[in-house]
Amino acid sequence: MSPGNVLTTVEAAVRRRSQDLVELSHSIHAEPELAFAEHRSCAKTKALVAERGFEITAAPAGLDTAFRAVFGAGSLVVGICAEYDALPEIGHACGHNIIAASTVGTALAMADVADELDLTVVLLGTPAEEAGGGKALMLDAGAFDDVAAAVMLHPGSYDMAHARSLALSQVAVNYLGREAHAAIAPNLGLNAADAATVAQVAVGLLRQHLDPGQMVHGIISEGGQAANVIPAYSAMDYIMRADNTSSLSKLRDRISGCFLAGAVATGCEFQVRETEPTYLELTPDRWLADVFRKEMQRQGRTPVSAQIEASSPFGSTDMGNVTQVMPAIHPIVGIDAHGASVHQPAFTAAAAGPSADKAVVEGAVMLARTIVGLAQSPSERDRVQELHLARRAPETL
Repeated sequence: MSPGNVLTTVEAAVRRRSQDLVELSHSIHAEPELAFAEHRSCAKTKALVAERGFEITAAPAGLDTAFRAVFGAGSLVVGICAEYDALPEIGHACGHNIIAASTVGTALAMADVADELDLTVVLLGTPAEEAGGGKALMLDAGAFDDVAAAVMLHPGSYDMAHARSLALSQVAVNYLGREAHAAIAPNLGLNAADAATVAQVAVGLLRQHLDPGQMVHGIISEGGQAANVIPAYSAMDYIMRADNTSSLSKLRDRISGCFLAGAVATGCEFQVRETEPTYLELTPDRWLADVFRKEMQRQGRTPVSAQIEASSPFGSTDMGNVTQVMPAIHPIVGIDAHGASVHQPAFTAAAAGPSADKAVVEGAVMLARTIVGLAQSPSERDRVQELHLARRAPETL
């Protein structure tokens, strides 16, 4: 089969299954599930590839809502990452239903040409991107060890081929004080809610002095139960982000001082606990991203310029951890959300609309054709395989 015919074949394969893919997207969207509890979504995502003959491994890394689905036995192993978790209360406001459906479409298309291209196709069901770091946990557990390159996409309000993201650290902060009657004997109490307030004020004042690219945001999740009782316990959830892990480490040190200030000012004890693995910054593979950009343009899309890509990080994602280990991409495929951005309720509605359905199908086509481009480029194929061998080398010593 000629190179051009392979490209035509994978596109035709996606479009032939377009109704199934859109139905999958809508079904996941209709039943949103949170991190590590995506049982129905996980089952739906792997159903179509199981029917196609993919070999399914359940619960890699011990994660009940993760899976690996493998087809073929080629020398180049390409991972396709599916996400399907939702957000509390606002459901699929990040459009992970689109990700799941489009990556299933990509996997199905690549199965049709796996032998022709000497490929092993691996669809990875990766839970808990919004909170929990499923990909980071799967990486550490070896679920990506055989993968030489990885791809996925993410919906957004614009098209971006070379998307980047910020490094992220999320912590839970608890203050433990002493209860007392707020009017009769307030002097006997240690106010844990005040500790949280002092910490928040300190963080707010620190913002003026943060380095470019650093940011911090958080909430008080618990701060007392009754106004006439000095709160003995308070809790906060905070997220710190930065352009890279070095800057993030510096930010964490500075914010730790703010949390300490709350304890010192009130006499409370405190504890800071990381709630999930650190999300590393997204560093897409330039060659793969450039191929995807051409595929966007071929579909009539207009990806944003390189200048905008460089100045507009797309939040944070555990796919960043994958890109630090192997050549990988995480492009943004635009949908019409009527001015809304991800994590807004209006984006939830848009994620099951006509433009989202179009993104499912076109996204699968673009990812599939990008993988074909990699498989058919001898120099790039050699590059990713050599990087993979170098990554695995310590295991053979």
